[in-house]
Amino acid sequence: MIENFPFYLSLIIVIILLIMIANKIRVAYPVLLVVAGLLISFIPDIPRIHIDPELIFIIFLPPLLYEAAWKISWKEMWRWRRIIGSFAFVVVLLTATIVAFVANHFIPGFSLALGFLLGGIVSPPDAVSAGAILKFVKVPKRMSSILEGESLLNDASSLIILRFAMIAVATGQFIWQDAVLSFSWMLIGGIGTGLLIGWLFMKGQKILPTDANMDTVLTIVSPYLMYIAAEEIHSSGVLAVVSGGLLLSNHRHNFLSTSSRLRGISVWDSLAFILNGLVFILIGLDLPEITSGLQGVSVYTAIGYGLLITLVLVVVRILAAYGAVVITLIARNFITVADSRHPGFKVPAILGWTGMRGVVSLAAALSIPVKLSHNGPDFPHRNLILFITFVVILTTLLAQGLTLPLIIRKVNMPAYKDHLPDDEAEDLIRREMAKLTVDHLDLNYRGLLEKSPFLQQINEKWRGKLEEEQDLKLSSEIKQAYLDVLDRQRTWLIEQNHDRNQHFDEDLIRKHLMKIDLEEERILLVN
Repeated sequence: MIENFPFYLSLIIVIILLIMIANKIRVAYPVLLVVAGLLISFIPDIPRIHIDPELIFIIFLPPLLYEAAWKISWKEMWRWRRIIGSFAFVVVLLTATIVAFVANHFIPGFSLALGFLLGGIVSPPDAVSAGAILKFVKVPKRMSSILEGESLLNDASSLIILRFAMIAVATGQFIWQDAVLSFSWMLIGGIGTGLLIGWLFMKGQKILPTDANMDTVLTIVSPYLMYIAAEEIHSSGVLAVVSGGLLLSNHRHNFLSTSSRLRGISVWDSLAFILNGLVFILIGLDLPEITSGLQGVSVYTAIGYGLLITLVLVVVRILAAYGAVVITLIARNFITVADSRHPGFKVPAILGWTGMRGVVSLAAALSIPVKLSHNGPDFPHRNLILFITFVVILTTLLAQGLTLPLIIRKVNMPAYKDHLPDDEAEDLIRREMAKLTVDHLDLNYRGLLEKSPFLQQINEKWRGKLEEEQDLKLSSEIKQAYLDVLDRQRTWLIEQNHDRNQHFDEDLIRKHLMKIDLEEERILLVN
């Protein structure tokens, strides 16, 4: 390992350069990284890469899921909960089932249990790939929210299917009653574990005298504890990280200081950047090892199987997207749905085309044991499953990843009015915050306002008469007054975000909350 350290260090430099190139040519960086890893793997004397599935599931997956849970809007996720839940659980199960029957029919020697195993591996789309692609194109907020919400949950459902399928392959039987009980425990135990550990971290960081560095380290430690604890009790580590991350994200202003929030954002952005880059380039680098293990089946035949499974995945997802529209139109007659209008035929088609697979699928395939038992026979078709998974990942990343931006640009997406337009919302927020600030100062700090040039400046600033601020020495009393104003602004923004009658985009609310944090940090540094 240590002798290959310079190679791994150079990989990080290569990743940074490739992402810069991807941003320059406006191509999703996962596509470029996988292709680059594939090309690098053919260079003579390059160290052979072996991806340990535990490395992905323990080292990479918890922080990446946790970071995604912190960034997603809970309000949007709850609003679109039905379609998110459908794609994350029902569509994943449907996809795995259809893949199972197709593999059983077309691939010699593939039992239904092996087909379900393959289906569980390749069924979840990759969140990072879709997010990187959507960064270059403008899509309705509802679409990005659905994709983000789905990606947080579909890994859990696919790994649950994987676990049951491996038991069926090893034992030759599948007991439905046990599967239902085990599935229920994985859901309840995983969510409960994540919420419990998240609550303990939240209370601990609120009570104990932590600083920004300690809080940041604790946010890095927490997803690992959630994942490991849930897996130890045989529940879903993925759901534990997601539920715990959502809990802490939505209460971040209750237990984290301003400095901790700002420091954490910087650290987590850098950490997620390098982890995402590494996992995608490792996919390409792992091809020689996958190909070398392919025995008894020609490479061309295995590629054909991979393309067949890819076609099944794409078709099923597109049909599922249109099926969700039909079900919604029927359901609106009986229950209240998020949007009862007909979405047209463009959005479901694009939603169906966003099914790129990624590193979780590869890690799941690699987690298949070499032997059925300690001294038993080899696990049937393990290497073929690995190769098919690689073909699915590479094909979906290249075919869908490269064409999706072009399709979105060509299609005239409908202008949904889920939120106020950004410019209108900006003006409304700024106007309401200015009124709130002036009224709060006048009501609570009129005496200080008459004596303090600083508070007078702030008062005039929020009245719209912007003046260049001077370096003023602030007393603790004046400083506390302004910090109180900022805290009142923060509370108002959070209230507006939770108010269902308001239609502010949560990303916009978070932007203004960060501005308040930055201003508070600046004031705290003033002598």
